Amino acid sequence: MKHKGPSQRQLRVGEEVKHVIAQILQRGKINDPIIGKTLVSVSEVQMSPDLKIATCYIALLGDGDKEGVVKALNNHSRFIRGEASDGLRQMRTMPEFRFRLDTSFDNFSKIDAILKSPEVARDLRNNHDED
Repeated sequence: MKHKGPSQRQLRVGEEVKHVIAQILQRGKINDPIIGKTLVSVSEVQMSPDLKIATCYIALLGDGDKEGVVKALNNHSRFIRGEASDGLRQMRTMPEFRFRLDTSFDNFSKIDAILKSPEVARDLRNNHDED
């Protein structure tokens, strides 16, 4: 039987990694001008089945160079890995960190804009009139 979706262990470790990465970002320990002037939020961390790779999805709060921040975080991933070792000392091996842009917020905004468009509002009114 194939297992679908992440295991409880992957989810639990992902949450732990998420909190540790968020603390590192909040403390401003990464010496990079692009990261330093941007407020970065870690929205989700997905762990590989063997827990050796942590894919960290980030969102920028406010305007900023999204691709530049992702590139800078990936460039500093070894430093971040070293900083995270204290907070994740219970792990047998320290995962490799990969940073990706979380686009789910953009998708929510697009859906919200579509729902508020005059065409959809008109169709919704017409459906309610038929009831």
